Amino acid sequence: MTQLLMSLSDHYILLGVLASLAAGLATGAGSLPIFFTNNISRKLLDVMLGFAAGVMLAATSFSLIIPAIEAGGGGIRGAGLALGGILVGGIFLDMIDKTFPDTNLLGGPGRNHDNLRRAWLFVMAITIHNFPEGLSVGVGFGSGDIANGLSLALAIGLQNMPEGLAVALPMLREGFPKWKAFLVALGSGLVEPIGGLLGVGLVQLAEPVLPLGLSFAAGAMLFVISHEIIPETQKGVASKLATHALLLGFVIMMFMDNVLG
Repeated sequence: MTQLLMSLSDHYILLGVLASLAAGLATGAGSLPIFFTNNISRKLLDVMLGFAAGVMLAATSFSLIIPAIEAGGGGIRGAGLALGGILVGGIFLDMIDKTFPDTNLLGGPGRNHDNLRRAWLFVMAITIHNFPEGLSVGVGFGSGDIANGLSLALAIGLQNMPEGLAVALPMLREGFPKWKAFLVALGSGLVEPIGGLLGVGLVQLAEPVLPLGLSFAAGAMLFVISHEIIPETQKGVASKLATHALLLGFVIMMFMDNVLG
C-alpha cells in the first residue's frame, strides 16, 4: 500500500483535481432522492428543509469553523482569523441579499420571486462553502501526503451528499422541475475541483488563505440559514416538526463529520 501511494505521489496534481471533482460530484449524488418521490407535500418539504438546515449548521460548525481555527494556528490567532472571516462572510451575503435582482432565473411567470431570491441565496451560500473545501483537498494533495488527501476527499464527499439534498430542496419547494433542482445541486458542487486545482497547484499560496476561506464560507452559511431558511420552515403548520428535523439533521451531520475526521 505504501509503495502504491509513493508511485501515485508523482501524479499528485492530477489526483488532487480528480479527488476534489469526485467530492464535488457527491453533492449532485446527494440530491438524487428527489427523483424517487412524487407529490411532496408542503408540510413534508418544510420538514425536509428543516433537516437540511440542521445539516448545514453542523457542517458550518465542524467542517468550516473548527478547521478554520485549526488552520489558522489555533489560540487567539486562529480564533481571530475565524472571527474576521465569519463577519466578512455574513456581511457579504447581507449585501448580496440587499442588492439581489428580481429573480427570473429558471423561474417563469407567476412565480414568487421573493421566495426564488431566498432559494438562490441559499444555493450561493452552499456554493461558496464548497470552494474552500475543494481548496483544502488540493492543499492536502499538494503537501505530498496522498493518504491524507484521499481520506480528506472521501470525508468531504460523504459530507457533501446531504448538502446536495439541502440545495435541491429549496428549489423543489418553489416548484422547480426535479431535473433542474438536480442540476443546480450538481453545479453547486462543481466549484470544488476549481478550489482543488488552486490548492494542489499553489499549495504555498493557498494554505495561508485557507482559514479565511473556510470562515468566510461559514459566515455566509450562518447568515442564510438564520435569515432565510429557518424562518421559512417556521411559517407553516409543521414548524415544530421542522425544528425536530433540524435537530436530527444537526446530530447526524455532527456524527458523520467527527467520525470521518
